Amino acid sequence: MHLKEKIIVLRFSAMGDVAMVASVLKEFSSQNPSVELIMVSRNTFKPFFIDIPNLTFHAIQPNNLHKGVLGLYKLFQALRKYKPTAVADLHDNIRSRTISTFFRFAGTKIRRIDKGRAEKKALTRLNNKIFKPLRKTVERYADVFRQLNFKIELSHKLIKNQKPLPAEAKGLFKDHSIKKIGIAPFAQHIYKVYPLNKMEEVLADLTKLGYEVFIFGGGKSEQEVAEKWCTKFQNTHNLIGNFTLTEELNIISNLDLMLSMDSSGMHMASLMAIPVVSVWGPTHPYAGFLGYGQLENDCIQIDHPSRPNSIYGNKPCICGVESCMDLINPQTIVNKIKEKLNG
Repeated sequence: MHLKEKIIVLRFSAMGDVAMVASVLKEFSSQNPSVELIMVSRNTFKPFFIDIPNLTFHAIQPNNLHKGVLGLYKLFQALRKYKPTAVADLHDNIRSRTISTFFRFAGTKIRRIDKGRAEKKALTRLNNKIFKPLRKTVERYADVFRQLNFKIELSHKLIKNQKPLPAEAKGLFKDHSIKKIGIAPFAQHIYKVYPLNKMEEVLADLTKLGYEVFIFGGGKSEQEVAEKWCTKFQNTHNLIGNFTLTEELNIISNLDLMLSMDSSGMHMASLMAIPVVSVWGPTHPYAGFLGYGQLENDCIQIDHPSRPNSIYGNKPCICGVESCMDLINPQTIVNKIKEKLNG
């Protein structure tokens, strides 16, 4: 193995998956300090990788510059200038396979993630379901580097990494006697979202208990919901649309705990080493997507023979008249948060 290896790392989306890659690359970089990493992902996700030594971020622009096969060939030509010794495809989609193929023809070693599709299908099917924990996604990422003959052992631990607060948020954190809870109540797929009327009950109880609450994650419609909650409950603050991703990560690093769906909020908190109480519906932590360093004991979910029926949460629950999310009592979530903060 050469003294200075260079690895092109491919993972373009989704937000939570890219944040998990960052958690793995932090560990990889500390254990392989002589290796240079070139992370290829969407420019939006660049803040996830700022603190990783020996890492260069290279943005893919799939909607314009790197659109189609010709666009991907342009990206390959740009990446080739780094003179990589290997490519780690952590995505395994059409784009990443196309880029990998170009590199293979150029004589560069390629290794690709095994997503365990057959196992995941067995976990989520209704009949003859094989209900068992599958390999963690972060370990599947690490396996690609192991196949490239690098040593990497994941600690699966949260190591505190507190960041300076943005100036606009400092005033909200001045009272250190009050516990600070982040809430990421939304998700890309509606079936992963805890019913908002019940989340409002959780919010009401948390504010009554004297906690300071910060709402993260979403677009315009989610921002409107968050702002309504802020007018309704004291010590509740909407961060949606008010801070950059880098600033949000810095704020998260100053929290005591995050309450999240099975969504990017969980993975962003994991990246900043903040414990998460997570709420699961048609998806399940057994599929391997629990946040890095998080505990299965902190997952709120119901036991039902039809769960899970989805890997990504893009399918509705099939548990019966009431969805598995509806069957979760708001007090169960509040009690778990109290237990974590007072434990």
